Amino acid sequence: MKKIYISSDHAGFNLKEAIKRKFSKKFLFNDLGTNSSKTSVNYPEYAHKLSKKVSKNSKNVGILVCGSGMGMSMAANKHKKIRAAVCYSAKNAKLSRLHNNANIITLGSRLTKKNIAFKCIEVFVNTKFDGGRHKKRVKKI
Repeated sequence: MKKIYISSDHAGFNLKEAIKRKFSKKFLFNDLGTNSSKTSVNYPEYAHKLSKKVSKNSKNVGILVCGSGMGMSMAANKHKKIRAAVCYSAKNAKLSRLHNNANIITLGSRLTKKNIAFKCIEVFVNTKFDGGRHKKRVKKI
């Protein structure tokens, strides 16, 4: 069973929990918080915590959820070895892996319907980096 790090802020909490329920038989989740939608928290703290875990091993992947996906992505991308992609469709989730070797998917709970988020995750986790001409570009990041 593939281990996936997952985290959210208060705005992303309900989608994070739905993701864990949907994929509980496919993935082993290491949930790094938050634990409520009722208490406002600072999203960068959760993005940094997850990014530190993902950056330790090239096989690690993570899921971050906030209201738009943007804030989590910006905070995560401050870390070396992290390529966090805001995904809103199966196609851009696939391309983020194929061409950019993204290792964290960020989702916006206020902008992405649950079934679309599920499809993005499915595609993201099951798509391998294409390498080739993209490898030299990713190295420049």
